[in-house]
Amino acid sequence: MQTIQGANGKSRTRSGNGFMNPPLPLGSLASLPPRPARNPIYAALDLGTNNCRLLIAKPTLNAACQGGFRVVDSFSRIVRLGEGLSRTGQLGQAAIDRTLEALEICRDKMVARGVTRARLIATEACRSAENGAAFLEQARALTGLDLEVVDRETEAHLAAAGSASLADASAEGVLLFDIGGGSSEVVWLGRERENASEGAKALDESLRERVRFWTSLKLGVVTLAEKFGGLDVSDRTFEAMVDYVGEQLAHFVEKVGTEHRCRNFHLLGTSGTVTTIAGVYLGLSRYDRRRVDGLWMTSYEVDHAILRLRGMSYDERAANGCIGLGRADLVLAGCAILEAIRRAFPAERVRIADRGLREGILMQMINADRLHAGTEGR
Repeated sequence: MQTIQGANGKSRTRSGNGFMNPPLPLGSLASLPPRPARNPIYAALDLGTNNCRLLIAKPTLNAACQGGFRVVDSFSRIVRLGEGLSRTGQLGQAAIDRTLEALEICRDKMVARGVTRARLIATEACRSAENGAAFLEQARALTGLDLEVVDRETEAHLAAAGSASLADASAEGVLLFDIGGGSSEVVWLGRERENASEGAKALDESLRERVRFWTSLKLGVVTLAEKFGGLDVSDRTFEAMVDYVGEQLAHFVEKVGTEHRCRNFHLLGTSGTVTTIAGVYLGLSRYDRRRVDGLWMTSYEVDHAILRLRGMSYDERAANGCIGLGRADLVLAGCAILEAIRRAFPAERVRIADRGLREGILMQMINADRLHAGTEGR
């Protein structure tokens, strides 16, 4: 059995860009510097409050040499790691068991694909749970996977890195948001400089320059649904959710000020909420990423899709191929978060992204390796 293991063999909270080492024998605590492999295969794992997601990819060359990749395998499962966390402050045993099972599948996929470089991150559930560190130790002991708990700023930056390429180049400002299970990241992106240079280093620098403001709301679809209920959501309950999110968003709205009145402003959303809304708007019987990722929707079209979702019963939502049983009690909480964002930052256009943290992780690793290779070749 092989494992993807951290450089020092320990799980810990890190806010930087710590990368994982090549596969080592299970239990090995060897410390190896992260060096690009000759034929690298990268993996990015995002363990959130609601989902466990994995992408495995090979780098591709492009003219700008900016982190292109081809996905060779993927995995996504609803695990609800943060189930009941807002009430108890603890990760529950049933949630832990579901998550460990998913992590074992991810480990097996990485081994089977011969992954040489990986970054495995955990977000809000593990950040806030009293037993988060103990769970990560248990996960490492059982699966050999060394998960890194990232702070909120890193999470926001990775979400932006993975989806900013879908921003309209003519827009002077874009509000990017990622509605998660336990937290929601909101990022104000300024316009990319016209004379921005190309290359791996320039890509990361350009993104840092574009991020003018950011915030991380300590609420997501799981926490909001647990607070207000998600099975049968009345109009009054929905408006109460929107108002609650709006209160949490108020300070960020003050920071951004009037910048959202800029030319060609639009929203850019990455989350299960917005991709579900897109699927419902398109009338898909089954979710189709190819039709959803990059889709533009008008404000009216978003309104119409949300009204359709609000008009469905729980059973109807569960039977919908773009929602399913695992999200049927969460999707209206997500709609409420989206509605609060739209009311705070009115926009005529919304772009849908079926990409985000994992893609941002892959791009950062690939860019870092290319920069390292270029430095060594001088």
